[in-house]
Amino acid sequence: MNKPKMALEKGVPSSSRVLMLLGQLERMNGEAMMSDAEVSRQVTSKILHLIQTQEKTRKELTTKGSGGMEVILSSLENTRDLQTILNILGILNELLSVGGGRRIGVCVSKGGTGVLLQLLISSSKETPPNEELMLHVHSLLAKIGPKDRKFGVKARLTGALNVTVNLLKQNVNNSKLLLPCLQVLRVYSANSVNAVSLGKSGVVELMFKVIGPYSKKNTSVMKVALDTLGALLKSKMNARRAVERAQVWSLLAIYQDWHRNDTRHRHTLIRKSILACLKNVTNSRLGRKAFIDADGMRILYNTSTECLPVRTLDSIVNTSSLIMRKCFPKNRLPLPTIKSAYQYALPHVPAGGPVEQMYNQPPGVDDVVDESDDNEDVELDTENDTENEEDDKDKNENDDIETDIAKLRPRHTQSRPIDELRVYERFFLELSEDFLDFDLSDPRSGIGVTPAPPLPKPPKPTTLPTADQQQDPHRPVPTPPPPPPPSTKDNQLVDPPAADPAAQARQLEKGEPRAPEPLEPQESIGLSRAPEKLLLLGETFSLSPAAPTTQDHTPQGEIGGTPRILEAADLSGSLGRLLLEGCGSGAPSVGGSEDGSVEQGVLEVPDTAAMLPLHDPELYIQMAKGTRSVPSYTEVAYPDYCGHLAPTTPEPILERVYGVQRTKIFQDIERLIHPNDILDKVVYDLDLPSCPVIDDGESLKFNSQFESGNLRKAIQVRKFEYDLILNSDINSNHYHQWFYFEVSGMQVGTPYRFNIINCEKANSQFNYGMQVLMYSVQEAIGGRPQWGRTGQDICYYKNHFSRSSIAAGGQKGKSYYTMTFTVTFQHKDDVCYFAYHYPYTYSTLKMHLQKLQEKCADGVYLREDVLCDTVGGNPCPMLTITAMPDTAGHTHLNQLRGRPVVFLTARVHPGETNASWVMKGTLEFLIGTSPLAQSLRACYLFKIIPMLNPDGVINGNHRCSLSGEDLNRQWQSPNLELHPTIYHAKGLLQYLNAIQRAPLVFCDYHGHSRKKNVFMYGCSVKETVWQTNINASSCELHEDLGYRTLPKLLSQLAPAFSMSSCSFVVERSKESTARVVVWRELGVQRSYTMESTLCGCDQGKYKGMQMGTRELEEMGSQLCVALLRLHRLTSPLELHTHTHTHAHTHTQLLEVENELIETQHRRCSVTTSPSTYVLDEDEPVLEEVDYSADSDTDQELQDPTEPLSDSEIN
Repeated sequence: MNKPKMALEKGVPSSSRVLMLLGQLERMNGEAMMSDAEVSRQVTSKILHLIQTQEKTRKELTTKGSGGMEVILSSLENTRDLQTILNILGILNELLSVGGGRRIGVCVSKGGTGVLLQLLISSSKETPPNEELMLHVHSLLAKIGPKDRKFGVKARLTGALNVTVNLLKQNVNNSKLLLPCLQVLRVYSANSVNAVSLGKSGVVELMFKVIGPYSKKNTSVMKVALDTLGALLKSKMNARRAVERAQVWSLLAIYQDWHRNDTRHRHTLIRKSILACLKNVTNSRLGRKAFIDADGMRILYNTSTECLPVRTLDSIVNTSSLIMRKCFPKNRLPLPTIKSAYQYALPHVPAGGPVEQMYNQPPGVDDVVDESDDNEDVELDTENDTENEEDDKDKNENDDIETDIAKLRPRHTQSRPIDELRVYERFFLELSEDFLDFDLSDPRSGIGVTPAPPLPKPPKPTTLPTADQQQDPHRPVPTPPPPPPPSTKDNQLVDPPAADPAAQARQLEKGEPRAPEPLEPQESIGLSRAPEKLLLLGETFSLSPAAPTTQDHTPQGEIGGTPRILEAADLSGSLGRLLLEGCGSGAPSVGGSEDGSVEQGVLEVPDTAAMLPLHDPELYIQMAKGTRSVPSYTEVAYPDYCGHLAPTTPEPILERVYGVQRTKIFQDIERLIHPNDILDKVVYDLDLPSCPVIDDGESLKFNSQFESGNLRKAIQVRKFEYDLILNSDINSNHYHQWFYFEVSGMQVGTPYRFNIINCEKANSQFNYGMQVLMYSVQEAIGGRPQWGRTGQDICYYKNHFSRSSIAAGGQKGKSYYTMTFTVTFQHKDDVCYFAYHYPYTYSTLKMHLQKLQEKCADGVYLREDVLCDTVGGNPCPMLTITAMPDTAGHTHLNQLRGRPVVFLTARVHPGETNASWVMKGTLEFLIGTSPLAQSLRACYLFKIIPMLNPDGVINGNHRCSLSGEDLNRQWQSPNLELHPTIYHAKGLLQYLNAIQRAPLVFCDYHGHSRKKNVFMYGCSVKETVWQTNINASSCELHEDLGYRTLPKLLSQLAPAFSMSSCSFVVERSKESTARVVVWRELGVQRSYTMESTLCGCDQGKYKGMQMGTRELEEMGSQLCVALLRLHRLTSPLELHTHTHTHAHTHTQLLEVENELIETQHRRCSVTTSPSTYVLDEDEPVLEEVDYSADSDTDQELQDPTEPLSDSEIN
């Protein structure tokens, strides 16, 4: 026998019998096959036999280079003999049944899909069609369909859809042919166009004839039919058709029946498929309504509750929960308006700006309507997301990265003329000072230098648009006269009679702001309510502001002391005892009534002076009196008054409890199913004029009316559960993240659940081990005045509250998120405070700055200026720190004037309080006595603005100033009236640039809510280009890598710092931030944002620990050490040429620094986990947590500690 042509061409050994048969079959293709059918039957029968008995034969036919698949498909296409066709179909079935997707891919690439579809069409024309042939063809199509991307289109164009549908209708009771037809139909339905066409053909109704109640027979048919139905119901039209025919009710009945009878859980996949159908049909508004009307919430809740004890049923519980959460009616927040409870009349409102848009919104804008049939089902599956997967999204979606090389290059432009900038000379007196008026022999002569005169203030016309002023948003609105001052009654502040609450609610709904009182300093400041048992009735004292003070000292290192009876004069200075007005349920205050005498109580507080050198409670009171707030606060929170003593060791990151999120979600769903169990009792509400505190013994008492406080409303939903609503930033209707409030009236040993229900971010470190902060007054009095991490069962997930599209800024109605935590109180009659992070108020800053001057080391030049007044009338302090010259000689003065400038800023975002704690560490280091600090001051001239947004901090905002805008997005074109701190901070930098003294380093301190560790964002042309597809020449990308030096030094020095988390990419959305503007417009190469985690670390010495104030302050001091090392690298001779008090200081400095660096190297020798660049605020950790309500996977609510069962994996 001659060698087959195919074998010769392909170079395959001719000894193979199957290849010879294939060669023979190839020669028979065409007319020969049709005329000699018997031979073709024999040849194909032999090939089939060889394939069935020899695995080697299968491999030879599908191996690369073999033409076997082409010959078989060509023969199938050309033959008309039924038996030959059946033989060839048998051959293909054997080949594709083993070998996985590779063999199927070969078949598809050789045109197998088209050949089989054509065979299906031609065979359907016979009457009746051959059942065995149809069975084989559909079985093969079911296998190759999922591997062919265009399978659905090919099937529709060839008419195969109708063939399969007609065949299915004729064989509904023929289980043998029914299964392969359904399998093919399932693949057809994956194409959306096909799904609509099949729905019109009645396939949805047909599927409901196939599926049915529980049965042990034909479970495979049931499963495939349900999968097909689920795919069809993804179409809105098909879902609507199912709703109109009451088939949602049918699905629920079928699910109940399978749940009730499948007691051994052998058919969980069928139950999951029924739920998948319900999930898809409820993607439409009509489907959700039909689900509710059919009592679907109760049915799924009850069945899911029964499944909870069985961990292998987690996927069923998760999908049920997803459906219930999706169908939970969307509600508006229980507020008269989502605008802030406080508004402030601005001096100028930019046309088209966020404030004007907000107040021009029509009435009823907050009403929530089910606006779409999609119900956000396109959201990401977040249950199995890890934080690293967000990095992948960034890499795939880099549209935000700047791609214009011209825009990336720093441009040294002076936007303001030098004559205009000369006004800032007053803040640089040290550059022109001859120091002849200083007694340089006095080492403290440079501390508290007379500040520069204030900048001239611009005129402030008052305008504020409202919904009734749309015709001319710029016309001035006269500021309403302030209401009469509140009166006192029973030692409580009582507001004057107010309008009817209903009328006020209508006013708020119309967008009309409550008229703010003029921001004036408070003459008297009170403390929040104290535990009743700690208030002892005393005599009536007359409190004089000028009364002398005495201290009740305790041994160093101990807290507390022997209580003693104090006279009235002892009040203002005593840390061992505090006198309060009254002892009832009202808010006691320090200071006294108008006539100077009030009934007083005695409160014992610890003496923390030895442990907190920068804290002075009575000084804090004085600072608070000069702080101007929109709500005109008259109370001071105990933690701010008593201070915070950092624990000696950091607290561990909380380990997530199995099933905690699912439990919380089910408790939320119970509210809809059992509404009579819900109290819905408002116990605290800022929107009511009197903001009453319920004191019935059955409810907790809340308060947030103190500096930096944020809690708008508290609703008791169950006996020990409360929904909490945060206040929006002033002149805004969003930014809900920062909270700080007081709780009292608790029962000891009882778990209380708190739900903050209007969070906005899609994810939070609360899902990854972060805990809230709590401060117990009882603990403080007992000698432990400190904020501590607390809370169990913490999770963060999407809830059923949402905003309308208009209120959400044009987006489809955005949902809110719930952050829930549980706390068990340990002390009776306690007063506890909760906060998002360690609070640091504006009054605290003022107190610290004053104490810093008292504690300042010798030889320091320290001057505190007022950069400007804020919109709210609060001074924005600015510090100048450097070393005093040894003499007034020319050499020493030149050395001082030639020092490079380091410009540091912080707290532009009020809610990022950790930035202030880092800044505190920096300031304490700079004014310290260590050799490193002395040398650092001699190397640099520091310009520091420790709080860029005092108004936002004071009023409890999270991100904005009183202008309702994010100040860190205003650096490109700051407005003098609306953004004075940014305008003048940029002016200082522009002035430095104009006199050729641009800073060596600019660093803006921030906090990061969704990333762990401390890290930096910088600016680099090269690294930005690397993230894009830009083709740039090497000359265009030439760049000094000095911007990486400081972060690299920090990674060597600071255990909390992660170099791998740093990014130097410039994004378009960040072009107006301080970091990018200072780099681009002023040419500062080392322009950074330093981000400190709000949670903890996943690398280094603090791995697995939450960051406390001690660690944050340490980070601030480590930045100083890194700056000193940077100076040595950038100016290697400077360290050895500058003169100081003693020559041996240089040697001592080097020894201390080297020792410190070596110590930090040893500390940081722990293996680090990679941490990559993520969007604005996020962090990579290998945790699987759901924080959305609507997802597209059955495993949406899989807990990070709950593995899938083997059956679900398969």
